[in-house]
Amino acid sequence: MQNKNSFIIKAVVLIVICEIVGVIAGVATSDGVTDWFRTIEKPFFNPPSWLFAPVWTVLYFLMGLAAALVWHKGTSDGKYSLSDMKKNNVQIALGLFAIQLILNFFWSFIFFKHQMLFLAFIEIITLLGFVVLTTIHFYRIYKPASFLLFPYILWVSFASVLNFSIWWLNK
Repeated sequence: MQNKNSFIIKAVVLIVICEIVGVIAGVATSDGVTDWFRTIEKPFFNPPSWLFAPVWTVLYFLMGLAAALVWHKGTSDGKYSLSDMKKNNVQIALGLFAIQLILNFFWSFIFFKHQMLFLAFIEIITLLGFVVLTTIHFYRIYKPASFLLFPYILWVSFASVLNFSIWWLNK
């Protein structure tokens, strides 16, 4: 029971952190979204504005849950204590997760607040690289956690193409 409660606490903490990152970035850059972004040229495959908030809410939830699963694996394996090597792998995986979350946070500022479309594209490609690295490390620790990041990889891949297209159309 203590192991289950421990996981629930970790999951709540990480999901809330991820969701807060999204809310802060969204609120801080909302002027750019509602004003500037509406006036620029966008490709035909640009999704409707209403779609972004629910998609990101789900993605942040999945990200937090995935990280909680890895964190939980890093503090116990259910029956035996973990080796130092496995703990180190968990620390690396969670470090990569933190880096990608920071990159995720700053992309909105670069794109919407500062309207630096090409720099935002470079940043989102870097973000995508860290998301893939995080997923690989999560896979090595706990496969189901890595599977939770697949929708995130798909969305950031799509967002990268969208970001590039918007830059290209507005350069």
